[in-house]
Amino acid sequence: MAKKNTPEVKTEDKVQKEQNKVQTKYDRKMEARKQQKQKDARQEKIARMTAAAIGIGIVAVIVISIAASFIRKNAALNGAYVKIGDHELTQLEYDYFYETTVANYLNSMSSLLPYMGLDTSRDFADQQYTEDLTWKDMFDEMTVEQIKQTKALVDDAAKAGFTYDTAADYESFATSFQSAAESENVSVGNYYKENFGAYATAKNVEPFVKEGMLASAYYDELLESNAPSEEDIKTYYEENKRTYDKVDYRSFTFTAELGEDAGEEETSAAMDELEVKAQTMLEALQSGGDFDTLCVENASEELKADYEDPETEHSLSEGRYSSSITTVMGDWLYDETRSEGDLTVLRDDASHQYYVVEFVNRYYDEADDARISDTLSSEKVSAYVATLVEGYQVTDIKGELKYLTIPQETAEEEGTEETDAASQDENASSDENEEAAE
Repeated sequence: MAKKNTPEVKTEDKVQKEQNKVQTKYDRKMEARKQQKQKDARQEKIARMTAAAIGIGIVAVIVISIAASFIRKNAALNGAYVKIGDHELTQLEYDYFYETTVANYLNSMSSLLPYMGLDTSRDFADQQYTEDLTWKDMFDEMTVEQIKQTKALVDDAAKAGFTYDTAADYESFATSFQSAAESENVSVGNYYKENFGAYATAKNVEPFVKEGMLASAYYDELLESNAPSEEDIKTYYEENKRTYDKVDYRSFTFTAELGEDAGEEETSAAMDELEVKAQTMLEALQSGGDFDTLCVENASEELKADYEDPETEHSLSEGRYSSSITTVMGDWLYDETRSEGDLTVLRDDASHQYYVVEFVNRYYDEADDARISDTLSSEKVSAYVATLVEGYQVTDIKGELKYLTIPQETAEEEGTEETDAASQDENASSDENEEAAE
């Protein structure tokens, strides 16, 4: 009978003997290798899992970044950013208007910016225009008003049946824009972004450029159709003679040399000294003295050569409007009783100067009929456009137009006061420079 192969059943004594078996050096070495192998396997598995997790994380960040960029771009190009009247504008279109408005403002107000405290190298949102509004808020408000006018004009043009072929104008614009980019050593693509916003390209801003050209052409049409009559022009001139009359006169300026810390007493003494000099020159003129000769005698060494040149007649100012003359001098020159040859000495405390002035002539240049016509038609058309714009309400879809949350009256009052103050400083500076040149 065959013997069955049955599993060996270990008795308690046998198990105990195996446990108590003494391990040799070889046995311990093999066991250590086995444990190290198991440890290395666990660490390799953990490393693979960690690397995979990090890899997935990096890919996720890249994917999220690309997706976010795509979403932002898609929203800027297609999503509604703001609604004005019945027009929904994308951020692309709003940025085009915003950048254009800011550029035009900075260009037209460049001489006033130092007085207004605007640093164009810093973020406009970080600089206060008034107590409640930042410069970004102010530019947003200006942009919205520009959009209102453009949309209103285009809509009204359509109602009036007005059409305009923008092809030639756009071709000229594109050519000029490319030339400007080349002169700045910038690619045309980047130049569009620099001037019209981060998402701007030649193709996607083309409709906005052409729309502006249409609005401008329609505005010109309104000006032409609202030109005043000759009678209206004459009536307006009679009511605003000082604005449009020109004057010819001779003048010489005595300026006090005062330090920045000059006190009232020192200033008064310097002005008294100038008065004596001015009166002495006036008396010499009244006695038959030559104006240019006396100017040479009283001029500083830097200006003496100007008055010595007989061809320039440096003391003579011709065809000057009242807006380009200091108030002190203008009040005297535009006095209705003034006649040729009148002489006077005028004191200007604001500029610490004395003027010796001789009246030559006052007259109206009929070429200014065109200026008056433009003024009257502009006033009429501006009033008309204002009525159109009233119906264009603003809906801040993205909530980015912070100025809409500021009480309007307060913001306007503060902005007007600041601008007026800057204008006064600018006028004072211009007056001083002008008279110093004389």
